Amino acid sequence: MVRRDWVNLNGTWEFEFDHGDSGLERGLRDRPLNATITVPFAPESELSGIGETDFVAAVWYRREVTIPAEWAGRRTLLHFGAVDHDATVWVDGEEVVRHRGGFTPFTADLGHRTGTVTVVVRARDDHRGPQARGKQSTRYDNYECLYTRTTGIWQTVWAEPVPDVSLGRPRLTPDVAGSTFHLEQPLRRSHTGSVGDRAGWTLSAQVRDGDGVVAEASVRADLDLSPRLTLPVPADRVRLWGPEDPHLYDVTVTLTDAAGEVVDTVETYAGLRSVSIDGKAVLLNGRPVFQRLVLDQGYYPDGLMTAPTDEALRRDIELSLAAGFNGARLHQKVFEERFLHHADRLGYLVWGEFGDWGAVEEGTSVRGEHQRPTPNFIAQWLEALERDYSHPSIVGWCGLNETRQELTDRGQVLDDVTRAMFLAAKAMDTSRPVLDASGYSHRVLESDVWDSHNYTQDPAKFAQEVGGLAQDRPHTNYGGHEPDYGREGVVWSLPYQGQPWFCSEFGGIWWRPDAAASNPDLDRSATSSWGYGEPPRTEEEFHHRFEGLTGALLNDPLMFGYCYTQLTDVFQEQNGVYSFDRSDKLDVARVRAAQTRPAAIEK
Repeated sequence: MVRRDWVNLNGTWEFEFDHGDSGLERGLRDRPLNATITVPFAPESELSGIGETDFVAAVWYRREVTIPAEWAGRRTLLHFGAVDHDATVWVDGEEVVRHRGGFTPFTADLGHRTGTVTVVVRARDDHRGPQARGKQSTRYDNYECLYTRTTGIWQTVWAEPVPDVSLGRPRLTPDVAGSTFHLEQPLRRSHTGSVGDRAGWTLSAQVRDGDGVVAEASVRADLDLSPRLTLPVPADRVRLWGPEDPHLYDVTVTLTDAAGEVVDTVETYAGLRSVSIDGKAVLLNGRPVFQRLVLDQGYYPDGLMTAPTDEALRRDIELSLAAGFNGARLHQKVFEERFLHHADRLGYLVWGEFGDWGAVEEGTSVRGEHQRPTPNFIAQWLEALERDYSHPSIVGWCGLNETRQELTDRGQVLDDVTRAMFLAAKAMDTSRPVLDASGYSHRVLESDVWDSHNYTQDPAKFAQEVGGLAQDRPHTNYGGHEPDYGREGVVWSLPYQGQPWFCSEFGGIWWRPDAAASNPDLDRSATSSWGYGEPPRTEEEFHHRFEGLTGALLNDPLMFGYCYTQLTDVFQEQNGVYSFDRSDKLDVARVRAAQTRPAAIEK
């Protein structure tokens, strides 16, 4: 969603830690701060220029922002890609927006301003209590598969001018059966000042490809809150989006007044593709495309959750494709939207997910409940769905991951939130399948897709465990973690209902070439690593295991996909196909060859 005029506000900001969260009382909002930081990198990261990883209750930012004189007569919108976790923004001492949630965007409407203004941001981030944190550690150190925390601004900040009535984020829905794009266009209205009579205003859209205009349509803009347009694509201009041909149509959306003058216009794009279900198959454009997914956690050694450059986002997709994967689960993080932009252009299949870890209340249990996600989980999930709805690369939604709790005959918070997040995705988007929870606790009978996580390392045993689809008895997660570990008869999920099923986490083969060379016995303490199962002794053993595990899933004619753990090492979790710095540590061509043969469901 691109407008002509905008200003990037990344770069140097004033900054100050507020360890006691007493900064408002101590006047931090109204005075210069005592340090500087490079936005959008979190203060825990090296790229921020700070690199402080201790706990902090709150942080403050301050910057003088010049609103260009040529923006006069328009309202300035101040956008934040993501701020972790509880943000308040003041402009010239006036509070302009509050937002809770560390993964999703928010906007402040600054009204009609020009000249220099002072922007102050406070971000609170308590490491205690239920909060959607993703993989951020609640201990001082990293441990197991939890990593250095992210506090404050960690995605791009920018500003743009808009008229009093402007175009909101367009919702573009592809309709392959009807050879059509459906456009729903929210109109953003100022609630201060007069916006005038919109009688005679028009919403128009134009779709183009390399040969020119493909479709265009107009509709009155003065009747509906969100005018809708249908944009039919002629048969001779149809080009479906997919991994082999990620074709995108350019789209221009324009709002004009009664005199025909342009009020607002945005440029965007769309892919014509469909996702459907046939028995246990998930179809892309009406045919089975085996989803060879990789778990991507989106962490970087120097930027933590923030990619060091835009090119780094694209490079991760290219590395994945080079290894034979055709998509990813974006794991425990709502990725920067630029990642999805690159996925759209590279034909990369993506499951949109949410960083829900943090729902466990350590040391507490209410009638056996230790997973107690809050209403904010649902609010953030809705914001993520709205942001990412129009990206053709997204082929499914999943709001929760590895929620684990014994299923009883008493209703639980986990039941309510799992169902709420499932229904939120279904209400927001009827064009994609929704998985209620990845692995562990399936609490929604009508979930479109089912799955489990299985880190068995012996290929023969793994094949036996995941081979029950023909009998409608897929592998199911239960028990195995405190407080349920070792208890007989513990059940985490409602019964399987025959949906498409895939192994959405497997492998995680623990491989460090340097440790294998220096320590043939590969004692875990000597490798200072964390992974699954017994490490391979040689790279040849790694490939043998990888080929056996992936082969067990590729060979099942009822399996629609898998997700291998993982793309890169992440800190102490050293089970990636690539090292944490994205360098090679394996024969990538051999990893690719193991995956790219036709899967049974594709034959």
